[in-house]
Amino acid sequence: MKTILILGATSGMAQAAAQQFAQEKFNLILAGRDLEELEALARDLEIRYEVQVRVEAFDALAYDTHPAFFETCAKEGTLAGLVLAYGYMADQKQAQARFAESKRMIEVNYLSAVSILEQAASYFKEQRSGFICVISSVAGDRGRQSNYLYGSSKGALTVYLQGLRNRLNAAGVQVLTVKPGFVDTKMTYGQQGMFLVAKPQQIARDISRAVQKKKHTLYTPSFWALIMLIIKMVPETIFKRLKL
Repeated sequence: MKTILILGATSGMAQAAAQQFAQEKFNLILAGRDLEELEALARDLEIRYEVQVRVEAFDALAYDTHPAFFETCAKEGTLAGLVLAYGYMADQKQAQARFAESKRMIEVNYLSAVSILEQAASYFKEQRSGFICVISSVAGDRGRQSNYLYGSSKGALTVYLQGLRNRLNAAGVQVLTVKPGFVDTKMTYGQQGMFLVAKPQQIARDISRAVQKKKHTLYTPSFWALIMLIIKMVPETIFKRLKL
């Protein structure tokens, strides 16, 4: 039975994805910093879905540990895929006032992803199969004054994934960019201006279907594709005057 590695497995979307893939009878590796929470999640998944689940410590910002970490995850059988589901979103005004907050968003959302995904890319390219699924955001499609610092980190991630997809296509490796809208998770709790909020379970089901259909980009829920198309079509001369 093949295994899926989930990075940032304590996040709301990651837990929903873990449940979805376990229901489909994939074995799992849950990786993150809170090992106690991961162990509890692993035991629940094993009992509920009768799959094998193991836990690995993963620190997104400890770049030097990434090669050894990925080697450990990949050495026990074939990895069918990887889901990168962690991220960090600071308040826009705080990030404008404190560069440390902006830096953290850029490092967590972009730099750390590049570090670990380059390890994964080499593995899947040599294997000539598998998928890499990464949670980006609709916020990365166009800069808006309300969250352009967070959005720029996700925009950079999206462009990186485009290049990675181009690199790995000939090897038969799927690279899926997931662009959720507003999702009901701990990271978005208390955020102002949220609408059309989706449940993590819906996102997880959409991800599973997109993996099966070999898609390269997933807006989820699907109506965000139309919303973002309209937003991207607004001319810059008009867009820069809008309070978004």
